[in-house]
Amino acid sequence: MKANMINPILQTMVTVMTTMASVEPSMGKPTLKDDDAALGDVTGIMTMNSPQMKGSFALTFPAPAIFDIVKRMLGEEINEVNDTAKDMAGEMTNMVVGGAKNIYIEQGYDFDMSTPNIITGKDHKVEHECNGKTIVLPFNIEGQEFFVELCFDE
Repeated sequence: MKANMINPILQTMVTVMTTMASVEPSMGKPTLKDDDAALGDVTGIMTMNSPQMKGSFALTFPAPAIFDIVKRMLGEEINEVNDTAKDMAGEMTNMVVGGAKNIYIEQGYDFDMSTPNIITGKDHKVEHECNGKTIVLPFNIEGQEFFVELCFDE
C-alpha cells in the first residue's frame, strides 16, 4: 500500500483527536492483518470507492478506549458499549474518512463514501470489501489503544 493512501488517514486521525478530544494520539508500528477478527469491541467501517480504486476503512476501539473518548468529547462517563459508544465510533469513523477524502481529492482521487456501519461485540469480524492486504495502524492516547484498518484493491 502506498504512502499517499495511508498518510491522509494518519493526518486526519491526529487532527480529529487533537481538535475534538483534546489529545494527540501516538501511532505504533503498522502491521499487516491476515484475518477478519476485530481488535476491539466496537468498530465503525466505511467503504471508499473512486473510479481509480476501491477501499475500506475501519476504526476499532476496545471498550476502555471508546469510554475514554466519549468522556473527552462529551464529558459523559459510560461503562458499557451502549448507543453513545456506538454513535461515537460512527462519528469518529465519519470524521476521519471525511477529512481524508478532502486530501485524496487533492491527489486526484474522487472517493464516494458509504455511511459508517457499526459492528459491536466481543470477537466480532471486520470484513473489508476489497481484495488487497489489510494494514493495521495502532494508535494510543494516554495508555488507551485503538486501531485503524485500511484495505485497498490491488
